[in-house]
Amino acid sequence: MFDFSIVTNWIHALLTSVMSEGLAIFIECVVIGVCIIALYAILAIILIYMERKVCGFFQCRLGPNRVGKWGSIQVLCDVLKMLTKEIFTPKNADRFLYGLAPFMVLIASFLTFACLPFNKGAVILDFNVGVFFLLAASSIGVVGILLAGWSSNNKFSLIGAMRSGAQIISYELSVGLSIMTMVVLMGTMQFSQVVESQANGWFIFKGHIPAVIAFIIYLIAGNAECNRGPFDLPEAESELTAGYHTEYSGMHFGFFYLAEYLNLFIVASVAATIFLGGWMPFHVVGLDGFNAIMDYIPGFIWFFGKAFFVVFLLMWIKWTFPRLRIDQILKLEWQYLIPISMANLLLMALCVAFGLHF
Repeated sequence: MFDFSIVTNWIHALLTSVMSEGLAIFIECVVIGVCIIALYAILAIILIYMERKVCGFFQCRLGPNRVGKWGSIQVLCDVLKMLTKEIFTPKNADRFLYGLAPFMVLIASFLTFACLPFNKGAVILDFNVGVFFLLAASSIGVVGILLAGWSSNNKFSLIGAMRSGAQIISYELSVGLSIMTMVVLMGTMQFSQVVESQANGWFIFKGHIPAVIAFIIYLIAGNAECNRGPFDLPEAESELTAGYHTEYSGMHFGFFYLAEYLNLFIVASVAATIFLGGWMPFHVVGLDGFNAIMDYIPGFIWFFGKAFFVVFLLMWIKWTFPRLRIDQILKLEWQYLIPISMANLLLMALCVAFGLHF
């Protein structure tokens, strides 16, 4: 498995040989920031196109198929249209908070995105409390959503924001409990160590039934965290026009749109990292030849393959189940998912204490 830290250390040594270390670190931070923005934009384009094709498949239609081969340039045309649209502010809106809200949502998404371990040695923010930082950074997004709904001075936006706040804050508990269940098994919160400890088996297999239960709860709660169907009450177009971003246009609306799809990818990537081994290849004990072949596949291919597999599962859920009412959404969380998550956390603790895992 190739270690990207070899390349990064070589680049750092090269820069420090011709300039001061402080300037070298500044240049590295700028380059990394540009790379994150570029990868963020590319993934958003891929996910939007994938969503349209998956939606078309489930609804027995073609999806985009006119602009470019197989409709592949349709998303680029939509981006160009969004960039050229006018950005306006409603007359009675709170101008400062109205302009701040989309950036709050985008910053939360960027901070969370930077925690993902794409390959060995390719982790941007690799703290010893990485899981805790990821949960803390992701929770900032709900502040932007609430600001957007309140500052727009629109009743539909306010109702959508209140629904979204109640939903996201509620389902953060189940996401946190399911991840904490795996932290008990992992014994660490550092993402690089989480992946490396799965070299001899992914946690969804090593953790027995509690890991499978945590994975299912995480998928349900993660879908609700992204405001995606069947948990898309905050944007219910039949009731609230477009929910909390009804009054936004141009790239301000584009920021919400980007953040929604990248949050989908982040949820899938965290699931791939914690439950499915991250960039670790699939190994079968005793099949050394098979394992050697799997090792030839680069780590980032494994990571993105697993992440897009989970993305497909989440899209499958969206286009299969009907939208729930807000009372049903909150009842599912508080009466079912949280008690099950707490019992599952206790069960995992017993499995680890008595050595009942692989």
